[in-house]
Amino acid sequence: MAATLNETPSSNRLHIGIFGKTNSGKSAFINAFTKQEVSIVADVAGTTTDPVYKAMEVHPLGPCIIIDTAGFDDKTELGERRVEKTRLAAEKTELAVILFAGESVNHDLQGTSEIVFDLTEELRWYHFFKEKKTPVLLVVNKADIREDSEALLAQIKKETGEEALLVSAKTGEGMDAVREALIRKIPENYGNQMITAELVGEEDLVLLVMPQDIQAPKGRLILPQVQTLRELLDKKCLVMSVTTDKLTKALATLVHPPKLIITDSQVFGYVYEHKPAESMLTSFSVLFAAYKGDLPYYVEGAKQIDALKPDSRVLIAECCTHAPLAEDIGREKIPKMLRKRFGETLSVDIVSGTDFPQDLSGYDLIIQCGACMFNRKYVMSRIDRAREQQTPMTNYGVTIAHLTGILDKITMP
Repeated sequence: MAATLNETPSSNRLHIGIFGKTNSGKSAFINAFTKQEVSIVADVAGTTTDPVYKAMEVHPLGPCIIIDTAGFDDKTELGERRVEKTRLAAEKTELAVILFAGESVNHDLQGTSEIVFDLTEELRWYHFFKEKKTPVLLVVNKADIREDSEALLAQIKKETGEEALLVSAKTGEGMDAVREALIRKIPENYGNQMITAELVGEEDLVLLVMPQDIQAPKGRLILPQVQTLRELLDKKCLVMSVTTDKLTKALATLVHPPKLIITDSQVFGYVYEHKPAESMLTSFSVLFAAYKGDLPYYVEGAKQIDALKPDSRVLIAECCTHAPLAEDIGREKIPKMLRKRFGETLSVDIVSGTDFPQDLSGYDLIIQCGACMFNRKYVMSRIDRAREQQTPMTNYGVTIAHLTGILDKITMP
């Protein structure tokens, strides 16, 4: 368990996705780029079936997740499902590398032979990433054996307006240029966002209220608590941690009230009733709503809770894939709160992990968890989908604050 707490969480690593046609050399490219045997390399098309996610340190990029994807032109029996997994990987990708296979078609123009390449599939994915505002690096592999590389590079430049890099996974040629180009393409503010934002600074007293109920893993804290605690220590804050039942005793021992109290969303009401008037109050879920998603959008979405009716449909989206527990906040507590207010006939569907529907039109509201297990890029892809389909969306902490009537009283980062 120590490794889990000491290593950079996957959700906080830079996600670099490698995309291309089957047998375009993606796996060999990854092995050459990382200088490790990360992916299986074979001459058989479709060697990589489902995406492979590999956490590693890549100098000088730092902690990364390298994603080796199935070919996006997979025509095998399972190809459609594999391509769907590749699309899912694309939604998590923060830096995309597209390998151009460049299958040539000779055209005879007025007696002059000119090499023309079919780039249809690669360009479709190039425009997909551009629409998602995901930085893209264009690469032509197999420089050691291609004799038409200059013509291919010229056509890519003509089609995209961007220079592609020529590399050889076999010899390692061009890999240093790939690393340098990726560094330049990292989003400017990547890694600078903070969970607690500007709410607290050095020597501010922060009280963490963390119920250790049936949902709490034995012998350790959950990831949002660990990450928030570590950030507060890095900020040189004064931090005190208690369980809910020790809140009043803890406050009684303090000479000055905490500047900020961060609690689990499910005990929002109790903590608000007992907190000092001077102390700001928020929750781990609300903090992560801003850290991983779009907090103003979630707050706006929460207003739609009041418009729910007994026959409304609500989708609860968890990121974890744990077995249901008696006190589970997403599977038990929030549905119970909603049905108490709107009636037992209210329909609540629950999805977990990456099982998020493409079609959201049948839902009146989506309630997303704090998403500590996903990177922000993927959470924002869900938000974008909800926006496009005009389906209101909020999150656990904002929902509970709204239902308990204190949303306008809690502190937003």
